[in-house]
Amino acid sequence: MSSSMKKTIDFYNEQRIDFANQKSSATKDFNTYCSNDPKKISWNDSLKNLCAKNQPLSFNETNIITGIYRPYSKLNLYFDKNFIQRPYQQTKLFAANLKNIVICVSGLGGSKNNSIYISKYIPDLNLLDAGTQCFPLYYYEENNATQKGLFDNNDEQQFTRRDAISNFILKRAVAQYGKNVTKEDIFYYVYGFLHSKEYRETFANDLKKMLPRLPLVEDVRDFWKFSKAGRQLADLHLNYESVPPAPGVIVLHNPLSVKDSVNALGTDEVKYVDYEVQKMRYPKKGQTETIIYNSRITIDNIPAKAYEYVVNGKSAIDWIMERYQVTVHKDSGIKNDPNDWAREHNNPRYILDLLLSVINVSVQTVDIVEGLPKVSFE
Repeated sequence: MSSSMKKTIDFYNEQRIDFANQKSSATKDFNTYCSNDPKKISWNDSLKNLCAKNQPLSFNETNIITGIYRPYSKLNLYFDKNFIQRPYQQTKLFAANLKNIVICVSGLGGSKNNSIYISKYIPDLNLLDAGTQCFPLYYYEENNATQKGLFDNNDEQQFTRRDAISNFILKRAVAQYGKNVTKEDIFYYVYGFLHSKEYRETFANDLKKMLPRLPLVEDVRDFWKFSKAGRQLADLHLNYESVPPAPGVIVLHNPLSVKDSVNALGTDEVKYVDYEVQKMRYPKKGQTETIIYNSRITIDNIPAKAYEYVVNGKSAIDWIMERYQVTVHKDSGIKNDPNDWAREHNNPRYILDLLLSVINVSVQTVDIVEGLPKVSFE
């Protein structure tokens, strides 16, 4: 990613200089003097304004962070407000790459049923339907009055962390459930309750028109059950990469012949080629117990229950199959090769292990949701 961003920024600066060198301001029409070649740059309004003001930009390696693009699909993100048209409040939620957790829900006016997702990475606006709305555990305020020392490189001193869970709701919860309730307990209660089937079915139409409004359940035992389930779900969904494969799922692997391929590819390359994907697929429509990973690897005995875990209109498994395939963007010509991520992280099995993990995450999610307390709405 560093190489691509450096090329983009270099091209921007070339365009900026060319634009500034036009002799007559009357002829300074951006579309006339600046290239719109999508293979070199993608202009947004703020970037155009900076160009018109002759504002130079430079590459900053620390701006490269991890973002969540689609459910269970991470990408490298160059988090610079000059290249991101509308960062909204994300600069307060993930200031200076400080840690946070956000509960994400679908935006208003979407065509799909409201979805819930939790992330410790900056989410893409279109992670969920109709523009993702985020509810954080914390937010950060910049300490503008703090003077940084000559050798001080502690970003945490530049920001003060604030609780996003209000004292008002904490006071109510403590009065209703006891003094042991914390703001984190409430945060995870929210995540657990948002998975309630009764809540989601009863208010399905309302959740397309407005943000969720949650009650505090009457029974203290139900509060703690929702909060505990919310923590379990959050642990699964935040740390999905470390979840082991589901019991009973079978991986059939016919590896490349090292003897025949080492000379052509090299020992290190063989490790990656064996696990590379082009496009995962089912053997035929409806035969979802089996996934053909590539010509050498097949995953079998996937439980039907795994496909009941749906995020943003499709199963988590189908998101992995869709996002982890090789594609080429029609306009820019940019090739999206998910196998590059495996190489960058020195893990040839990354995509295979990710798929196996998400299958288990899905099964466990369904089990936890089925065990949530039943709630009724009059």
